[in-house]
Amino acid sequence: MGFLIDTNLWIAIERGKLSAADIHGLTKQAPIFVSPVNLAEIRFGIELMRNAKQKERASATFRRMRRKPLLHITAETAEVSGVLAAKLVKSGRGHDFRVQDLWLAAQAVQQQFTLLTANAKDFQDIPNLKFVAVNVS
Repeated sequence: MGFLIDTNLWIAIERGKLSAADIHGLTKQAPIFVSPVNLAEIRFGIELMRNAKQKERASATFRRMRRKPLLHITAETAEVSGVLAAKLVKSGRGHDFRVQDLWLAAQAVQQQFTLLTANAKDFQDIPNLKFVAVNVS
């Protein structure tokens, strides 16, 4: 059993809205993994930042994330992602605006991990995905 953390929670931690202890309270001793999707989304945000202090804080978060075990996106991940996207389309729900979320979900489904997210609505309709919604105040 392991956990994959949605990028919105990494951002909440970086902004002080959530602590590492809050995450540990949910994951206990289970391993936490980072996805290349998380790294890409955080790096994208850093590149767009203009405020030097904010950029420095976000860069420190990015470096901490890089120390976590990294899940790889494989051919199997791609297959799972394609199946999930097709199921969403067949059920009448869209998938095209949620590409990054689908990659995270595919990795969680593939590894039989639980996804932690602050945006339950982004993941509630994805078949076979175990997720926990985390309240970020």
